[in-house]
Amino acid sequence: MHFCLFRIQMDAIDPEKLKGTLGDEQLHATCDMKSAMEMVALLEAQLKDLSPNLDSIAEYRTKARLYGERVDELNATTQERDDLKKLLDEFMAGFNIISLKLKEMYQMITLGGDAELELVDSLDPFSEGVVFSVRPPKKSWKNIANLSGGEKTLSSLALVFALHHYKPTPLYVMDEIDAALDFKNVSIVGHYVKDRTKDAQFIIISLRNNMFELADRLVGIYKTDNCTKSITINPGSFANSV
Repeated sequence: MHFCLFRIQMDAIDPEKLKGTLGDEQLHATCDMKSAMEMVALLEAQLKDLSPNLDSIAEYRTKARLYGERVDELNATTQERDDLKKLLDEFMAGFNIISLKLKEMYQMITLGGDAELELVDSLDPFSEGVVFSVRPPKKSWKNIANLSGGEKTLSSLALVFALHHYKPTPLYVMDEIDAALDFKNVSIVGHYVKDRTKDAQFIIISLRNNMFELADRLVGIYKTDNCTKSITINPGSFANSV
């Protein structure tokens, strides 16, 4: 009977783990060389398992960096989606208000016509644009491009007034908006503008007498001796003097 004495690197093995692996009887029992070598191999294998895997630390850091990049990409994509949804919601809310007001304005200006704004692609309203169609009184529906000069003017004015109903401005400048209109339509547009002057100012370039009659001030531009001059007239003063 021989007693086996194992020299083990005690500083590299946790005594508690070693004690858990080998009981008191095994530690003090007699053994032959073969059993001793098997035990050494077992302990070396356990010691190897206890060694730190430095490659796993580097792999963890790589995975953590990739995870952080993916989180940043997800957050950026989510923010872009939310911004686009907010923009779409604002656009559709404004589009619906303007469409209803356009219909109302065109019916008022033409005394019975109808107008519509339609999205070419309702799923992606920013890609294809808007179709503007009108139905003049006692006529069929037409695209605005197929209208006469006067009909185009009335349609455009109805759209302008609808747009500015949604986003009002304090000052409007209009250049000969009545040039292609007949007397009746000039009066209709002029009276609407006159009513809007309660909340805004209008500067209108016009050559039509029935538009002049509705103005609060007339500024005449004329040329004499190669010089351009102007004169301001208050139409109300003439009405009061009569």
